[in-house]
Parts: sequence; C-alpha cells; structure tokens
Amino acid sequence: MKIIDQKRLDRLSNKAAAAKRRRQNLNLHDDYADPCQRLFNAMEPGTYVRPHRHLDPSRSECFMAIRGRMALVVFTDDGEVDRIVPFGNGCETVAIDLPPTMWHSLVSLEAGSIFFETKPGPYVPLSDKDFAPWSPAEGSTEAESYLANLMEKVSQECCK
Repeated sequence: MKIIDQKRLDRLSNKAAAAKRRRQNLNLHDDYADPCQRLFNAMEPGTYVRPHRHLDPSRSECFMAIRGRMALVVFTDDGEVDRIVPFGNGCETVAIDLPPTMWHSLVSLEAGSIFFETKPGPYVPLSDKDFAPWSPAEGSTEAESYLANLMEKVSQECCK
C-alpha cells in the first residue's frame, strides 16, 4: 500500500520547483511495464510540455487536479490552438479524460500545481509520444518563445 499525504505532495512540489524542467513525477506503478500507469505530476509555471498525442499505441489519458491550477491546451492538426481547458483551483473543471488522437500540451498556472494522471501501460519512452512537428523541441532556443506565446493565449482565455 502506498499512502500519499500532504507532506509527500509538498516534497514533490519542492522537487519540481528545483528541477531544470520545472516538473517532477511521483509514480505509483511499480515499473513501466505495468498495464496501468498511475502518477502524480507536479508542474511549475515555466515548464514546457511539448505538444504531442498518443497514436502508436493508441492511448487515452486522464488528468485530475490535486493542487493548484493548470490548463490543457488542445491543438488542430496544423498547430493552431483549438481549445483551452483550465482545471484545478477556482476552475469549473477538475478532471479531463483525453482521447489518444488529440494534439495537446499542459501548462501550469500556479506554483505548487499537481495533477494525478492515469494512462494505459506499458510505458515505452521512445514511442510513448508522437511529438507535433510544428512545435519546437524541449530545450531548444525556440521553445522559450513558443511557450511564452502559448501562455499569452492561455492567459487571455482563462481571464475571460
């Protein structure tokens, strides 16, 4: 049995804040071969989750807000923002079940944000994500300006 208490979530948030990528996972599954991947994902503002989808194999994902506020950004096939769904503190939405074919990214809107994620396993890092060809690679010089532009769109949508 694994017990997740507030102190453990605090430590997870602290690790995300200190991490270069500004995010940190706490996996509940024993290994990547498990048929159900279950994890807490701490995200700090400024983290860049490259837009992607899950086609091969086709996998849906479910996100549930635990702390803070985040937004799911859904894109068209040509990279235009199609929909922004804020979720978490102060939002109408608390959870999202996402089909595998949708291009998407997640952004953190508050420090200390954590969501719980489930998706089918096994997790194979090299084939887990189909990265959007119109989006810059994580760590590239273009990623910073891409994220800033995306955050501007999210801010406009979330503040309506």
